[in-house]
Amino acid sequence: MPIHYYIWYHVSGDLRAVRAAVDAMLNDLYQSTGVRGRLLVGRDTPSTWMEVYEGVTGPAEFESELVAAILRHGLARYVPAGGRHVEAFVAPKFSG
Repeated sequence: MPIHYYIWYHVSGDLRAVRAAVDAMLNDLYQSTGVRGRLLVGRDTPSTWMEVYEGVTGPAEFESELVAAILRHGLARYVPAGGRHVEAFVAPKFSG
């Protein structure tokens, strides 16, 4: 069953530099897992960002690669410690 990840956080620093690092991380993650992520930014709060990864079929590999990509691209310097909030969703198994 595919898993959909929604990861939100607040960023600090030069937003262009943060965007470049996140874009590089998203590309890196796509190359290593085949999962194409999307970046959203808060409509009224441009420092609130969300990564969306849909249809993940290998969650253990994906999560491991995600952590590695975050480290490779130095995203921790833009996000306070413990600042990434990861939510994972699946389609409901019940009907009606």
